[in-house]
This record gives sequence, C-alpha cells and structure tokens, in this order.
Amino acid sequence: MTQPKDRMILLEDGQAFYGTGFGARADAVLELVFNTSMVGYQEIVSDPSYTGQAVVMTYPLIGNYGTAPQDYETARPTIGALIVHEYNDEPSNFRNEASLAAVMERYGIAGIAGVDTRKLTRSIRDYGTRKALLTTVDTPVEEGLARLAATTLPHDAVARVSRPAPEEYPVADAAFHVVAIDCGMKQNIVRSLNGLGCSVTVVPWNTDAEAILALSPDGVLISNGPGDPTDVPATIETVRALIGRVPLFGICLGHQILSLAYGAKTYKLKVTLGSPANFNCFFKLVTYNADAAPKHEGALIWEAGEVALSNTEPTVLEHEFTGISCDNINFIFDFGGNPTNTTVFIKDITLVDLSQPVVQAPKNIAEIIAA
Repeated sequence: MTQPKDRMILLEDGQAFYGTGFGARADAVLELVFNTSMVGYQEIVSDPSYTGQAVVMTYPLIGNYGTAPQDYETARPTIGALIVHEYNDEPSNFRNEASLAAVMERYGIAGIAGVDTRKLTRSIRDYGTRKALLTTVDTPVEEGLARLAATTLPHDAVARVSRPAPEEYPVADAAFHVVAIDCGMKQNIVRSLNGLGCSVTVVPWNTDAEAILALSPDGVLISNGPGDPTDVPATIETVRALIGRVPLFGICLGHQILSLAYGAKTYKLKVTLGSPANFNCFFKLVTYNADAAPKHEGALIWEAGEVALSNTEPTVLEHEFTGISCDNINFIFDFGGNPTNTTVFIKDITLVDLSQPVVQAPKNIAEIIAA
C-alpha cells in the first residue's frame, strides 16, 4: 500500500521533493550530499563524517537487512538525515536486532522515503552540495526558503563528535603503538589497526603535541571526520608541531589537516560524495595506476603545480616524509566494501620499521613537488 507523502525536502533554489517520513520527524536545515554505496547503510548512518548532513542514497532499496550492534561505527550516530527511494521496514537477516527506522528514531535522525533519488542526485551533481530544509508538506515554500536563508550551517562538528577523553585499545604482544587523533573517527580504524598488531590510544581532537608525544607513539594517525579542515586550527597546529618528530598518517579529513599543516590549501568541491564502496578509485600519481578502493570526495588539496587527474583527489604528499614512503595517503578505512585492499594498504603504510631515524619532512608543499 502506498504511504502518504507527508515530508518535504526544500532546496535553496526552490526545488521541492516529497516523500514519506520514517525515523524521527523533526525539522532540520542540513547540508545535502549523496552516497553511491550499495550496502552498508548502518555504517553510513553511524559514520561521524556525516554529522549535520542529509545523505541521499542512490541505491534504491534501504533497510532490508535491518541493523546489528556489531556494525556501528560510533556509539551514538550523528548523521542529520537519510533520504531513500524505497525503505523496507520488514528486514530479513539472521543478525538483525532492530529496524533502521527504530534506530533512527532512537537517535533523532530523520528519514524520508519515496523520493525520486535519481533526480535529486542529478541536482546535487549539476548544481553542487547545498543546504536543504527537511520539513512537513504543510510548510509554505516561501517560509521554508526564508528559514534556509537565515540558517548558517555550524562549524563545530569535530568538537561535537570527538571523544572527550583518551581511550585505550590494546592488543597482546603489540608490534606498534599508534596514537589516533579523533576528529570523528570510525571504529573500523581501531579494529583494522588492532588486527595488524597495533595497540591504539585514541585522543580528543584538541590534544596538544606534547601530550601526544608523552604517550611514546610509534606513529600518529589523524582520523576522518566531518566538516571543513580549516574549522579545527588547534588540530592543524598540533600536527604541525609533530612534523619531523614522529611518523604521521592522515585519513580523509585527517589527510586534509595534514596537508594544511604542511602549508597546502584546501577548497570545497562542488559535489560531495559519500564512500562508494565498490567501484571508485584513488590514483597513484606518477604511475597513474588505479587501485579499486573506497573514496570520499568533499575537499581538494591545492598544490603549487599542475596535476591533471579526473574524478579523484590528487595529492602531492607522495614522497618520503616523517619516516614513511608511500604513493598516496588519501585513503579511507571503509566499512567492508573492499576490506582486502584496505588491509594491504594499511600494511604498506603502517607496518614499517619505525625504529629507524625519522626522516625530516620538507617544509612545505612546494618543496615536496620540487623533490
């Protein structure tokens, strides 16, 4: 039976999309993005990187396998909303313990189903990521547009989702001790590092460099997270103070923070994707070999030179620095869309001989390019 369309998605340009609500029903102004993953909706809903965003799922059927406690990427999901074409509230899965709608209602996450997600995704693709109002169909368009114009999206997402205090994730007979700066970290990063024999200490986003060094890390990881990297100047300064003193590795937002610490600039892309788990690529500069891996788009590293690559985030952090030699460090530990590639990549980057003297990093991006 067709459900009545009781919810509206109103865009800044006046376009309106209508659907049926599920989960929480609160009104909200959010940043509109899309995600092309075919599976993993629970991991997307619980990924802190989506804090304050309304995620449009391009895969048409969502909710059909329910949710499982082991699949959360954070204890308390902070995504703004989930927009789907078809929602299934009768999941069939031996691991299911709660429907997606029940989980979203528990955490105050709005959902809208029955939406023409192909048309909405094309709008994002053609006109860019922008604000959207999720409200009832009774809200006049003029009133909704006024609310959109009057609302400024917050810039404190990292502070809201980061752990308030350090947490330890030890393993027996650890080969390395990694300190992870939590900017909104997915739990799979900890699981992956533990699985490779690394004990992990996770510290809040605003932990200073001396406090991190006092933990005697073999390496420091700057995690993924939500928002603009320039919103966390304290983290950038921490990373800048660590350069040349300990091996560094950045993921997603952490990669952008690491780049800013080296003197690069970032700017926001017109289109922000989620993490396509099956077919998007990251590219190795120089060789231009494409490795199938999950990818997140949203900010582009600006470099002092010309690098022409399509549909990717070109990175200039390619040469040996702070003791680690790698082709491309802009990578996401995803939720299992391609775990084999993830594991190989982590081994290549993390399990290096950290007993050797740390290599002094170039001072800025221009020196890296010239090297």
